Amino acid sequence: MTDTERDITLRSDDERMMRLALAEAREAMAADEIPIGAVITCNGRIIGKGHNLTEALTDVTAHAEMQALTAAATTLGGKFLDDCTLYVTVEPCLMCAGAIGWSRIGRVVFGASDPKKGYSTIVAKSPFHPKTKIEGGILAEECGALMKEFFIGKR
Repeated sequence: MTDTERDITLRSDDERMMRLALAEAREAMAADEIPIGAVITCNGRIIGKGHNLTEALTDVTAHAEMQALTAAATTLGGKFLDDCTLYVTVEPCLMCAGAIGWSRIGRVVFGASDPKKGYSTIVAKSPFHPKTKIEGGILAEECGALMKEFFIGKR
């Protein structure tokens, strides 16, 4: 397989997993939660997923990424997710980025940037593990549109 073929396959897998994260985000929206969804994979297998539950649980830490991290760690029976990929519809906030960093997850793929609360607007140095690979912009328009739709409905 050439590098180009590998890149196309990876991009296709990323989009497929981001669509699953979007399904999680839509579940959150249906429950009147901020529509962010997350999916964690390991060796091509989904090992954790989640969406925002901050309203349902009255817990400010119940973000999609935190739900997915907990589910993945439970599935694997350990807290380190070195060989895993997190797909999340919106750039993680600083709290989630810190937890992602502690999990040592191998790769983070996010959809839309978050210019107000995203970790990259708050810190100059990455809060992720030094070996973690980051990729943004996968299905960004679709992910961002869901957020806009939710907040327009709130105004």
